[in-house]
Amino acid sequence: MNVKRIIDRLKPTSLLSRMLILLLLGIALAQGISSLFWSYRFEQTENEGLKATSRNLALSLASTVRFFESLPLQYRHIVLNQLRNMGGTRFFVSLNREKIDINSIPASQRKAIVINEVNSILHQQLGHIDHIYTDFSAAQTLKVLNNQTLMTDLPRSWAHYTLTMEPLNPPILVTQIELKAHEWIYLAALLPAPYMTLDEPKFPPRQILNLILTTLFLCLFTYLLVRRQTRPLNRLADAASQLALHLYQPPLTVEGSSELVRATRAFNTMQEKLKRYIEDRELLFRSISHDLKTPITRLRLRAELLDDEQLIETFTRDLDELEIMAKGALQTVKDTDIHENLQDIDIQALLKLICESYLNEATIEGQPIQRYHGKPLAMKRCIGNIVDNGIKYGKHLNILIEDSETLLTLHFIDCGPGIPEALHKDIFSPYVRLDKTTSGNGLGLGIARNIAHAHGGEITLANMPQGGLKVTLDLPHIR
Repeated sequence: MNVKRIIDRLKPTSLLSRMLILLLLGIALAQGISSLFWSYRFEQTENEGLKATSRNLALSLASTVRFFESLPLQYRHIVLNQLRNMGGTRFFVSLNREKIDINSIPASQRKAIVINEVNSILHQQLGHIDHIYTDFSAAQTLKVLNNQTLMTDLPRSWAHYTLTMEPLNPPILVTQIELKAHEWIYLAALLPAPYMTLDEPKFPPRQILNLILTTLFLCLFTYLLVRRQTRPLNRLADAASQLALHLYQPPLTVEGSSELVRATRAFNTMQEKLKRYIEDRELLFRSISHDLKTPITRLRLRAELLDDEQLIETFTRDLDELEIMAKGALQTVKDTDIHENLQDIDIQALLKLICESYLNEATIEGQPIQRYHGKPLAMKRCIGNIVDNGIKYGKHLNILIEDSETLLTLHFIDCGPGIPEALHKDIFSPYVRLDKTTSGNGLGLGIARNIAHAHGGEITLANMPQGGLKVTLDLPHIR
């Protein structure tokens, strides 16, 4: 009896343990085969690619040499100066009276392959020339023009843009060819990518091939496992994806591995809790909605008793906004859209309305060329939150209006301390506040961005060089 219990405990009953056993078998088999079969082939392929790249570079070098040979002697320096004034070419070229000593980089297999291939092609293409020297030099120690001048001493437009690739600083291939006595042509160039640095591949061939074979075996063994073990998991996934639409679906059957059994039970428990929560919440929301209608209606009736028509209109507008805001809050909690019709909005008038309570703390520059088509109350809430933050933390706010046929842009520039660039994304998160000494709950910018996104727009932040924060609200004109 005890032996049977021990055997039962040793059996892989969880999904993780079963997958690990099969994965270990697959990885071991893949590692053994790939390490023996593919490493040599990958190395040969890399060397062939390096040789082909070296041949192409050598052909270009030979063409350059033939071009300068064809020029009359008095024109060669003129052509060189013209090339340097234009920013150089693929190669750095100079005509020297002596062979320059090159501080060679350490020897390596890839370096030898390139030098041998370049010398071979140059001798084939320039058969009438005997003295051809090729080597690699580091950029910091590369000598040009003569044995006393380093590349770093030259104007940047002559060679730096051709021979440097910061921050890689790859070695430079230098070829010197004696055309005539005391007449040397000097060519320096970088190897094309991906062989520019002459480094070995970052990932050894054995690892790449191991990954391929491991994937194949993993697919096979995982398929055998998943086909048998994930039927309950699929049912759980389907039920979870349908939970928002069908909360009152029947509970799932508890079966499968130990992890799936726990997950299924947890899902069924969560579903029951959600049912009770939704029922209680909807009852509470219905009560709130009913209770809010009474005072709003009472205020409307009292507003009608006023003698001042302008005051009546102001009260009515505020009550309309209050009713829409109440409905919007309730509908947001119920995961429904706030109902508000799209209208043509006078952005200039809206900005003045929002800023009229700030006296001289806000200024407006520019004006839109057309009305913006959007949700009036939502836009008032969006812009109002940005203005409130700008005045609250920046003391003074300057609003710039830029408008075109396709995009309305509002820049809100304050005189405050700005926001560290690392926090530009976090500041939109709910309840994130940098200044704990002032009142607020950290929801304003997040609400503003949500409203902007709902209108197809975006809000971006940027610190001004002279100090202060610029909040840019981009709103596309969409009809």
